[in-house]
Amino acid sequence: MTEIIEAELVVDYPPTPSWRIVRPLGSYQLFGLAWVNDDSAWLRQLSRLPYSAATHGATLLALDRIRGYLLLINPENDHAEILNPYHAEDFLDAQGLCLWQETLWFCRDESVYVCQLPDFTPQVFTRLTYPVHGVTVDANGVYVTCQKSGYIHQLAHTTGDLIRKIPQPGIGPENLTLANNCLWVCDRLEQTVYQLDLAKGTVKAAALTPFANPTAISLDPEGKIWLTYAGEEPYLRDNPNNLDNPLELDYRDYTYIHPLVFQPHAADHYTLSNGYLVEMCYLEEVSPLDETQLDNLEWRISLPVNTLRQTLMKAEPLGTPYRIERVGDQQVAVFQFPELRSPEARLFGWRAWVEVRGIKYHLTPDDVPQGETLPAGFAEKYLVDDDQLAMDHPLVQAAAKEAIGTETNVLRQMLKIRNYVYDRLSYSLTPMIDTPDVVLERGVGSCGEYVGVLLALARLNGIACRTVGRYKCPPFPEQQGIPLNAMYNHVWLEFYIPGLGWLPMESNPDDVVERGPYPTRFFMGLPWYHIEMGKGIPFETTNYRDKGVRIGNLALNHVRFTILSELPPQPTI
Repeated sequence: MTEIIEAELVVDYPPTPSWRIVRPLGSYQLFGLAWVNDDSAWLRQLSRLPYSAATHGATLLALDRIRGYLLLINPENDHAEILNPYHAEDFLDAQGLCLWQETLWFCRDESVYVCQLPDFTPQVFTRLTYPVHGVTVDANGVYVTCQKSGYIHQLAHTTGDLIRKIPQPGIGPENLTLANNCLWVCDRLEQTVYQLDLAKGTVKAAALTPFANPTAISLDPEGKIWLTYAGEEPYLRDNPNNLDNPLELDYRDYTYIHPLVFQPHAADHYTLSNGYLVEMCYLEEVSPLDETQLDNLEWRISLPVNTLRQTLMKAEPLGTPYRIERVGDQQVAVFQFPELRSPEARLFGWRAWVEVRGIKYHLTPDDVPQGETLPAGFAEKYLVDDDQLAMDHPLVQAAAKEAIGTETNVLRQMLKIRNYVYDRLSYSLTPMIDTPDVVLERGVGSCGEYVGVLLALARLNGIACRTVGRYKCPPFPEQQGIPLNAMYNHVWLEFYIPGLGWLPMESNPDDVVERGPYPTRFFMGLPWYHIEMGKGIPFETTNYRDKGVRIGNLALNHVRFTILSELPPQPTI
């Protein structure tokens, strides 16, 4: 079945959200965040000081650990005033921030501190065995996070004695806050915000953050989640003293405050987070390496697919018209060339407008249905060696058995397979994709080779899985309206749990800790900048593929993204 795609952007497209990225003037790295109550007595006392009119209406209190500043911030104009000008040294290297009644709490190293406002002289509340990264307080106690212990510790107000320990939901440094009978935790390494049931200490939902390195979390009076982000970024520094090469690579601090979209779909075990309207262009430039003569050439390029997190709003041809063929629920642009002769120059491809959001599934092994089997036809399609996976090689078969051990739960099996592969491989770009037996023997692989090994080990254990890709938009949503070039293509995979469906899993980006433990940020989750296309089918191919003609020898591809706007939350149905 063929058709011409004529979808148009919706005329009454939802407006860009009213919020903005807050970049407080004079700040370096924010590691604490709280909302100020205008009726607080301590704030009324401070308001007698000669603060700038630009600070009037300020609602945010943030902690800058580089300078030790407590900043009162107006989110509408980025203006900030220092509330602790004589006590900044006491807050150096501090993190975590909580306002409770007339007290201010923060942590540094192994200690938790409290200030009796409006006095900003810190007093030690308690000392722990390991460094603490976050603190929040309510009438039931003081909650502090400790990455090295792996727990959130609930302590008594008066004595600091331990009341109970709640397992940390992630493996990185975590910050936290309390709201609506829930603990809200942001994990810097996991790039994830977790909603925990306060009474049970269990995760109710989780969402990926749109930026890396979330360092603090707070909920405003309306219940909207706000996060601070901080780190270092490289930039080109113009050094006029270096006459021969004035441009030098250097690093600088960055920090900002931004709201998190948190839309849980509890019945389907996933949560959507911030999204963007992205324009993607994929263009092929015909430039054969050798003398070429091809007749009736058919060139197929997949379009972005529609998923729970991604919507193709519009697509149009570039350079050469195409027709659309449907492969299941996927669309493929098919270009026809009656003849291709050398030397012959052509440009062809497509431009697509896509809504993309972050998605994170939260499933436990107990959520896996019992007694469910794969749908008809899945075994023949997703359990076979259909892409040089070396599934009959003794090394690969032995690895498949070793990876899962005696585990029988499919979710645990998949996580064990991922961790097994991470233990044995290190990431590196390679000039070509080798088979899993070669990759396992070598111990180094590209993203495509990680996928090959993961596919082989999963399929040998009866787990249906498929390749997904193909590109990632450069993750710089603050650079809206600026053309961004993708440097590399990228592939990841999806695995199938009978009774639940397909779940995403990244190939190699979570392999960031030598020998683990590994984050699970992209295990059952994808950030907003992944563009899904070619699920279980080739992203790009020709009818000359089986005749030994490689696309890379025929053309050069050009990939460009433009982030157009941030999306508001999806309408609630």
